[in-house]
Amino acid sequence: MPTPIPPSITTFTTTQLTLLAAELAAETAQSTALLASTAPSALARAGLALTNLTLASQRTGLGGRIVLELEPDSAVAGAEGELPEHGLRVGDIVAVQAQPAGAARKKEKAESRERGVEGVVCRVQAKSVHVALEGDEVEVPGGKLWIVKVANDVTYKRMTYTMKDMNRLSEAAYTPVMRVAFGLSSTSPVPSDVPVPTWLDPTLNASQKEAIAFALASREVALIHGPPGTGKTHTLIELILQLVQRNQRVLVCGPSNISVDNIVERLARHKVPLVRLGHPARLLPGVVAHSLEVLTRTSDAAAIVADIRKEMDAKQASLKKTRNGRERRAVYGELRELRKEFREREKRCVREIVAGSKVVLATLHGAGGFHLKGEKFDVVVIDEASQALEAQCWVPLIGAGKVVLAGDHLQLPPTIKSLNMKETEPKGAKGKEEKGKKEKGITLETTLFDRLLALHGSSIKRMLTTQYRMHEKIMAFPSQELYESKLVAADAVKAWLLKDLPFVDDTDDTREPLVFWDTQGGDFAEKDEDDTQATTLLGDSKSNEGEAALARLHVARLVEAGVSPADIAVVTPYNAQLAVLARLLKEAYPGIELGSTLFPLDTCCLGLESPLSSRPHVGTQSTWQR
Repeated sequence: MPTPIPPSITTFTTTQLTLLAAELAAETAQSTALLASTAPSALARAGLALTNLTLASQRTGLGGRIVLELEPDSAVAGAEGELPEHGLRVGDIVAVQAQPAGAARKKEKAESRERGVEGVVCRVQAKSVHVALEGDEVEVPGGKLWIVKVANDVTYKRMTYTMKDMNRLSEAAYTPVMRVAFGLSSTSPVPSDVPVPTWLDPTLNASQKEAIAFALASREVALIHGPPGTGKTHTLIELILQLVQRNQRVLVCGPSNISVDNIVERLARHKVPLVRLGHPARLLPGVVAHSLEVLTRTSDAAAIVADIRKEMDAKQASLKKTRNGRERRAVYGELRELRKEFREREKRCVREIVAGSKVVLATLHGAGGFHLKGEKFDVVVIDEASQALEAQCWVPLIGAGKVVLAGDHLQLPPTIKSLNMKETEPKGAKGKEEKGKKEKGITLETTLFDRLLALHGSSIKRMLTTQYRMHEKIMAFPSQELYESKLVAADAVKAWLLKDLPFVDDTDDTREPLVFWDTQGGDFAEKDEDDTQATTLLGDSKSNEGEAALARLHVARLVEAGVSPADIAVVTPYNAQLAVLARLLKEAYPGIELGSTLFPLDTCCLGLESPLSSRPHVGTQSTWQR
């Protein structure tokens, strides 16, 4: 296959700007339609909203923002007071609104939306969700509340700014990474006599060591191909530690909070000076202790903001005691002045913390925030690079001298909503001037990992080949079909069955690693959400009561055989089905993990980690085929 001709940086960035505008328009149009035409209960069933919430508390968070703690209304909450199953995650942009009554008229619902406020989900717990509000003087609606996910334009703005910055660069300003990425230079040859590193982790296998050594020796670009369960994150931890040992400063990024926090969680054990920008998705002490929000409260530099934060919290609390609008305006005025001082002090505190960190971790778009302005890094490491838009990757890479991309380009690419939308002119486009800016062959689905591999070939890539997650029968199909039969199951898992676990009986359900249930036919009628009021919302989302009942039967058999519910995960690609499963399983089997995934159901056979935890799955995996 001939080597593709890469686009120029000018052509690439111009086309990306047009594609990103179309993608944002598609997401915004969908979000607007949802809020206007879909009931809160339908949005909640789809996993995009939480209803029946009350305000538990509010405090001052990072940047002087108001942070709301929302919990289920005790009148409708379950016995444990936990939130229902939902799809809201840290970093999601949400609207916080007064929940309209079921009989509310259209006008009343519209007024409720207008009185709502927007914010960012900064913490998700079993019994509460925390939202950091946008803006300084915001009035939180009273009474029963609900929150709903809305279009997130922050990521698109960061990508757009980055593409415009790249577009304005002169060729003399192109970095070595840019020159390699756009075919202006070849990668520098890796010396053959590079000394073997002194390994810090004695458990590394041969393919992991080879990938790390290659990444250390590469000058501009290195790709680490990590199929499911091959220890990609484990490999990156050793790589980062090796870089720090060489006195290099590292920026570690990923497309999602989860991808970043997986690394924070493991890296923190090694006592490396690090800081996690943004809000950690997990609340484990090892992660939270290194988040910027906590360090601005607990580090030596935190004293300069502690007193003013306390004063702001007191002012926030006093708002409840105001008797009229004039008193509220007076308090808001005092808060406005306090916030100005708070932000100035906080900037000094943040600069001191970030500058003193050898490793900084952030989401890809988070790396474009003011915290890293002017900061220099020797190496940028991007995990899950094959799940990120290329424009996202350039946010931290625009000034980088070297990059290591880790991911699996043979799994599904990023989800692009505008691919299924009719061609529309982006809002603000200037007619004919905008036309012709889409270069053929450049798409949002093509990732930087894909493009570099196509441009420079396998010489810039090293693959991890030993997988630690799956029985070899589960591994066999993806290995043959996707990975040229190169995957090898580690001895610890290749023959491990559920019946081998302590206190688990040997039954038909525990001695087979892979079970297929054929549900095709009239007894398992599938319900499209298109048949309900959530037409605009869910589109392809489906539910199947019969399959959910079958899943419950299989879970019951496993539990009866001695498998703990906490060791069972049930995954579905549909939020509508997740709601059905939650109704059947959550109360009957406390501790069971339920989750929806963007992947088709049969990719569960690849041995994906549970979407709700990082615990690997070994033993039986089942798919319900349609």
